[in-house]
Amino acid sequence: MKKIASLLFAIAMLFSIGASAQDKAVNPSEFHGAVADKKFYKVVYQLNSDDDKIIKATMKNMMNALEDPRLKGKLQAELVVHGGGVAVFKKTNPYEIQLKALQAKGVILAECENTLRERNISKDELFDFISFVPSGNGEIIIRQQQGWAIVHP
Repeated sequence: MKKIASLLFAIAMLFSIGASAQDKAVNPSEFHGAVADKKFYKVVYQLNSDDDKIIKATMKNMMNALEDPRLKGKLQAELVVHGGGVAVFKKTNPYEIQLKALQAKGVILAECENTLRERNISKDELFDFISFVPSGNGEIIIRQQQGWAIVHP
């Protein structure tokens, strides 16, 4: 019985400590976001939609991350495209300027070869400045295990 009472007391204390920590309001003028204390960061952005809004938002998010003063010069990024996302790399679509701007900042632009086979798309239909990976999902899995952050807008 003493063990149960001691255990219940310990649990109550933990909840009380947690509650008091949550009661402290954060002063917005004192918070400036996370500190980028590492020398280098790596991120994969996954794009698997042909929705123009999602494509544009993904590229904008990438550019914002590359321009974040905390990450500037410290970020290696890759855009992994599969499924419907292949639209971003098609020569017939209007994304060449944004893609080249990302690539000029060191972004790897990678298209899934499985998608090309499944959708019967020739590499000739895509911009000639992109790279290819055997599978988009495989690329994401490998990168995640290598410590890359994964972002899927």
